[in-house]
Amino acid sequence: MKTMTHFAFFDEGSKKEIRRATLKAVAIPGYQVPFASREMPIARGWGTGGLQLTLSLIGKTDIVKVIDQGADESVNAVSIKKLVQQTTNVALTENTEAASLIQSRHRIPEVPLTKEQILVLQVPTPEPLRQVEASEYITKRLHAEDEYSGAWLLLFEQIMKYGKTATGADHPVYVNGRYVMAPSPIPRFDNQKLHYSEALILLGAGREKKIYAVPPYTDVNSLAFEDYPFTVESFADHTCYLCGADDVFLDELIDETSGKSYYQCNDTSYCVDRLNSLKEKEATPTHA
Repeated sequence: MKTMTHFAFFDEGSKKEIRRATLKAVAIPGYQVPFASREMPIARGWGTGGLQLTLSLIGKTDIVKVIDQGADESVNAVSIKKLVQQTTNVALTENTEAASLIQSRHRIPEVPLTKEQILVLQVPTPEPLRQVEASEYITKRLHAEDEYSGAWLLLFEQIMKYGKTATGADHPVYVNGRYVMAPSPIPRFDNQKLHYSEALILLGAGREKKIYAVPPYTDVNSLAFEDYPFTVESFADHTCYLCGADDVFLDELIDETSGKSYYQCNDTSYCVDRLNSLKEKEATPTHA
């Protein structure tokens, strides 16, 4: 006897509860909404928050893309895609522009998103004040009182120690001039993509049982001091060795033979599309 599963894994009651939390998150940009995080067939810490958002929102006509640190082919991305596809039978894609629903871990795609798309980001630690305050009760009160001196202190300590802010990823942002938010461990390079994004951006933390959101066209600014302005990772004088891109987030790799470093697009889908486009241009005959 074969057991029939619900569409998108969850029963309708579970989907409604997650959607209600999502609607509240959209209504209050940057605010962390508690929700009853469900048990999933993957371990907590491997994207259960993002996956619950995806499965609660997905429809039969959606086209889904899943990426893990810029790659469509990683074990985590492939496993999540299999679960989504097997429980919904929706179409999958690696093309960012073709996707209506994108779930990502640690990156925002290089291709600008549109108002027809939803981006779901997986989040391990949703509380930006956790490093300065262990108590959930107190951090909630600090958010309510708009008291973010702890977040500023962390940045100040980095400047005193390193001469600059040293957040490698997950640099805190002010959302809609009200809440300080952890933007998922995306690199600083991607923070600017949150500002006035056309797409709805949802963030889910399954282990911490929180959902929060950045609605379309929302003001998002990275925390920074006037005399130490916010800066992103610099790849000056470096280009992708495959496609030649010089305006995207690059990974530094080491050649095992020579020991020399080289650079490659972190967003593999973007790199492949750019390579195909360049090959088409080379193959197209020019007419005098």
